[in-house]
Amino acid sequence: MSETAGEGEYTSARKLVLRASNREALLKSNTSSTKSSSSSATGSSSSSSPLDQNPGSDFSNLKLKPDHIARPCWTCPDGGIYLEAFHSLYNSAYDFLVAIAEPVARPEFLHEYKLTPYSLYAAVATNIDTESIVRVLDRLSKNVLPKSVSAFIRECTKRYGKAKLVLKHNKFYVESEHHDVLRELLRDKMISQARIVEDEAGAAGPAADKDGFVVTSRAEEMEENLKILREPEDEESEEEDDGNTVNGGASGRANGKKPKLSVAFQIKANMVEVVKKQAIELDYPLMEEYDFKNDKLNANVPMDLKPHARIRRYQERSLAKMFGNGRARSGIIVLPCGAGKTLTGVTAAQTIKKSVVCLCTNAVSVLQWKFQFQLWTDIPDDRICCFTSDKKEQLHPESCVLITTYTMISFSGNRSDQSKQVMDAICAREWGLLLMDEVHVVPAKMFRRVISSVKAHCRLGLTATLVREDDLIADLNFLIGPKLYEANWMDLTAQGYLANVQCVEVWCPMTGLFMGEYLKAKNARLKQLLYVMNPRKIRAVEYLVNFHEQRGDKIIVFSDLVYSLKHYADILKKPMIYGETPEKERQAILGLFRSTNAIQTICISKVGDTSIDLPEANVVIQVSSHFGSRRQEAQRLGRILRPKSYTQQDGSNRSSFNAFFYTLVSTDTQEMFYSAKRQQYLIDQGYTFKIVTNLCELSDMEAKVNNYKYSTPEDDRRLMVSLTSDQDIDKAQKIEDNAIRKNNADGARLAEESVKRSAGSTMSQLSGGSGMRYREMGGNSSKRHPLFAKRRRR
Repeated sequence: MSETAGEGEYTSARKLVLRASNREALLKSNTSSTKSSSSSATGSSSSSSPLDQNPGSDFSNLKLKPDHIARPCWTCPDGGIYLEAFHSLYNSAYDFLVAIAEPVARPEFLHEYKLTPYSLYAAVATNIDTESIVRVLDRLSKNVLPKSVSAFIRECTKRYGKAKLVLKHNKFYVESEHHDVLRELLRDKMISQARIVEDEAGAAGPAADKDGFVVTSRAEEMEENLKILREPEDEESEEEDDGNTVNGGASGRANGKKPKLSVAFQIKANMVEVVKKQAIELDYPLMEEYDFKNDKLNANVPMDLKPHARIRRYQERSLAKMFGNGRARSGIIVLPCGAGKTLTGVTAAQTIKKSVVCLCTNAVSVLQWKFQFQLWTDIPDDRICCFTSDKKEQLHPESCVLITTYTMISFSGNRSDQSKQVMDAICAREWGLLLMDEVHVVPAKMFRRVISSVKAHCRLGLTATLVREDDLIADLNFLIGPKLYEANWMDLTAQGYLANVQCVEVWCPMTGLFMGEYLKAKNARLKQLLYVMNPRKIRAVEYLVNFHEQRGDKIIVFSDLVYSLKHYADILKKPMIYGETPEKERQAILGLFRSTNAIQTICISKVGDTSIDLPEANVVIQVSSHFGSRRQEAQRLGRILRPKSYTQQDGSNRSSFNAFFYTLVSTDTQEMFYSAKRQQYLIDQGYTFKIVTNLCELSDMEAKVNNYKYSTPEDDRRLMVSLTSDQDIDKAQKIEDNAIRKNNADGARLAEESVKRSAGSTMSQLSGGSGMRYREMGGNSSKRHPLFAKRRRR
């Protein structure tokens, strides 16, 4: 697969994203027009009501059904759905809504969902048909289902999911339940040329119809995924049936009806990308499925789960969405931090049992994934290999599990001979599964290089936070596949699978000296440093650390700014981990933190946001962060989400806190705005932040009694002088950023390619006499003319 193929796939995905946004805009416009027409019908004045100026927000005139009390949710004309979490039908309604709609907010008593084109695509991908979505949603809704909603559902699902691209018996087929769909696809000249016409009946057994299509029984969806569509009386009759129904069938099959048939035609393997592109142009995007059980060409990996591996209920449900019809679907699974995403990925890999490429964010994650594969499966050591900047192990000639990083695969510069040899083997092999960890961080350009290098039949993305601060998250729905499953954080907490965390926002008023300097400061970095190094915040951190250490807790202090991190570590007399910390020292600190009480508190920069497994930690104190990043907030909370040994699993965990997440905010500064933005994702998951305003008063008194390092106004002035006079603040942060990239699997080479400015450079150096070269760093510096695309600097 060439890099051009990756470009074409990305372009096609952007077209689908645009169509989805157009359909969503049409729903909003229909809702607005309905609202304005109803207002004019009642004779209301648009200028008199503020709600009329915000059309679509007032749905108080929805017509309720006579038995609305027995139904659990409201369905609004704009596609919004509100579910009563305290309703007796909550569990069945939740399973259905999470399959067809995007969760918006899930607090304790009332959940909000939103119908989107992407959520409906995901529903169709798991064989939930259009009419079933409309029927079940109407059954669960307290109000009469709005016509705009049913029309939106039909518009989004009328073509998507009607055709599939299936790899079975090592041949590519375009498959559908509808003859008309295949006939329409074959009217396209490019698709027609890609078709292989042969005597399928004589070769493979299945009969061909008059159009030459191969006729086979449809791959039926498992019962786990279809029971959400049944009527309550159907469930009762099924229980009385003593389990004699065929696995994976709908109610029709239980009544003796014949299984549904599907038709298909074979296409040339070298024209698969052309067919996918043309199908998108015809608005029939092909869902990809991998019939791995009938893949006899690619060798199996000898890998099974060990007896001690226990898959939890929500992990089973997520995998049921992926393997629901006996084939492997491409898509994304969203599970909270600490909920076992790695075990889910390992189980998916051992189910397919073909060669796997596992992509991670950095070299530390690579080692953790290798450990998890060896922990949960009996894979031989020679069948699992790592490909990082430090370790370049050769691939097994038959089949293997390869664990590497995004940057190692997507790196387009000059490689060493050993690295090039491994990369050539990766590009030449046919992979069964492309497993992507922390898939939300994958930028579009990097992903294009990845899919142009790795030829995989199935793609599975894993993440805890499917959010980005840009709008590129929608691309993943088509570049990888639809979201197959998303777990509810609060439900897992109540069941004891996650620690129950008390989130606290501590307000720290700025001292007069620091506030005055903050208001006068012109430099954004200096302003940030002033509210991070606020003396009252420093005293609050020291107070909280002392308090929790006395309780026997394990504490992580997070600071994005390296300059402030070093100050906090010095004040607290605690070890710190940041970008430049050597790997041996890092592992020694983490080992002591995990296994002994010699270290109860560690200070970590943003290198600890991901890939550091500390199940013993139960307190996070956040003193600075990356502006308004919602993802970072959730990832840092995830450091303490792993269930503790004393966590109850009988449902009583909801009322007792066993972990604490503190965010310290300097009041009346820009940090308050960023803090509110960062917390939004966690609030939508059901977490509540308790505001504490009097902690600084307690810490100020404790500082004087216990003689903290910064306990007097004189100490504050000395701190101010050091902040305003130190010229190495920006330099320290740049070194940290480079060090992080160096630890990010071959990022060392990328970091070393960045511009190095040195004072006092001579003319001979600047002109290249000493081997120094210029590199343009403008806004479009990464773009190259196609003629020079393959030329890279060493």
